[in-house]
Amino acid sequence: MRMRKFDAIVIGAGQAGMPMAKKLARAGKKTLLIEKRRIGGTCINDGCTPTKTMIASARMAYLAGKSDNYGITIPSFEVNFDRIRARTGAITDRFRASAEDGIEETPGLTLLYGTAVFTADHIIEVRNTGSQAGVFTAELIFINTGAKPLLPEIPGLRTVNYLTSETILDLDEVPAHLVVAGGGYIGLEYAQLFKRLGAKVTLIEQGDRLLPQEDADACAVISDVFKNEKINVLTDAEVVEMRNYGNNRIQVAVSHQGKQRSITCSHLLLAFGREPQTRDLGLESTGIKRNEKGHILVDEFLETHVPGVFALGDVKGGPAFTHIAYNDHYQLMQGILTGKKQSVRGRMVPYCMFTDPQLGRVGINEMEAIDAGIDYQCAKLPMASVARAIETDDTQGFMKAIVDRKTKKILGACIIGESGGEVMTMLQLAMMGGLTWEEIRYATFAHPLYAESLNNLFMSLES
Repeated sequence: MRMRKFDAIVIGAGQAGMPMAKKLARAGKKTLLIEKRRIGGTCINDGCTPTKTMIASARMAYLAGKSDNYGITIPSFEVNFDRIRARTGAITDRFRASAEDGIEETPGLTLLYGTAVFTADHIIEVRNTGSQAGVFTAELIFINTGAKPLLPEIPGLRTVNYLTSETILDLDEVPAHLVVAGGGYIGLEYAQLFKRLGAKVTLIEQGDRLLPQEDADACAVISDVFKNEKINVLTDAEVVEMRNYGNNRIQVAVSHQGKQRSITCSHLLLAFGREPQTRDLGLESTGIKRNEKGHILVDEFLETHVPGVFALGDVKGGPAFTHIAYNDHYQLMQGILTGKKQSVRGRMVPYCMFTDPQLGRVGINEMEAIDAGIDYQCAKLPMASVARAIETDDTQGFMKAIVDRKTKKILGACIIGESGGEVMTMLQLAMMGGLTWEEIRYATFAHPLYAESLNNLFMSLES
C-alpha cells in the first residue's frame, strides 16, 4: 500500500487534538486528523457536555423539592427522563456538529476515521476504515487518544450488565437502585445526579473517606451534603464480587470495614477511574515509552522519547482535565509557531467538581502546605456567613485560601458552594497577577455577589 506523506498527523479529535489539527493546517502544514469514534472526544460525547447538562436538570428537581424554603409551593412535580435525555442529546449533538463544521471548513486539514496504529516511529497505519485505510507518515505526530473507563479484575464482572461513565448515558430510565462503585469525581457527580432524579443510590468508596486528595474539611462538607440528600455512602469498602440476581438485578458483594455484606441493585456503575488509550496504538513498534499504568512518557515540552512525536491530554498522565488538554495544545502550538519550546512545568491546575455545591480548587491545599513545610496562613469563611448564599438558601460549604505568611501571596484556594468554580477562578486570576490577600481584602466588588465575600474571607487574617 502506497504511503502518503503529511507535514503533521494528529491522532484523536478531542479537546487537544481537534484545535491542534486546525491550527497546524492554518499555519500552512498539510495535516491529517485521525479519529476512531466521534469528533469532540470524551468532553463533548461522554463527559462535560452531557453530564453537566443532566446535572442542571437534576438541580431543577432538587430546587423544586425544596421550593417551600423560598415561599413557593409546588405541590408535586414529575421527572420526565425522556425529555432530559432529549435535551442532553440535542446539546451534545449541537456541540459535536459545530466541531465537525470547524474541521470541514479548515483548508489543508484531512479528517480520516479509523484506528491509528504505529508500525514505526513516524509511520502510522489506519485500520478498520474500509476503502479509506492507508499508511501515512509525518515529521510531526501528536497523540491525543485520551482515556477510557478502567475495569478492574473483579470476580463476576464479565457476567453482569454493568455501566460505565459512557454507557450510563444510554439509560432510558432512572434506575430504581443505582450502586456506584468508586468515589472519585465521576462517581460523586453521578451519585447525586441520579439521586435527585429519583433513584435510590449507594456509593462504595475503597478509601476511609471521600476525596482523600482534598483537605478533611472539604470531605466533611461533601459527606454531609450526601447524607442530607440520603445517598448511602460506604467508605472503607471494597467490591469483591458481583453476580446476576434474578429479575435483571445485580448482587454486589462488598467487604465493608472488615465485614462481608451484599447489596442488591437494579444498576451498577463502575467508576474506578480511567486508563489511557495506548494499548492498541502499536507503540511496541516505536521508541515511545510508557509507564506502568500505560501513560505515554513525555518531557516538560510534551515530547515523547521519539523526537517529533508528542502526547497531549489524558493519554500522557497527570491532571486529567479538559482544560489541561486544551492548554497542552496551546503550549505546543506556541512552540511550533515561534520556534521556542514552551514548557508545561509549573502551570496552574484549576479544577471544579460539579456536585452541588460545587468544589473549585486551584494551587495547594492545607495538607500540601503542611507537607511542604510552608509557613502559611489559612483564611476560611463558611458559606453560612456569605450574604449571597443566605439570600439564595445555598449555605453549604465554605471559602478557603492558603497564603504565604511572609509575602502575603495566595498559594491556593478551595471554594465549596454555589458557583464555587467561578469564585475559585477569581482567586486563580489573583494568583496569576501576583496579588496579595490584602489587595483583595480591600478591593471593591459588586454587592451582593458571592465574590464580594472574598473581602470577608481575608478579613479573617487581619491581626
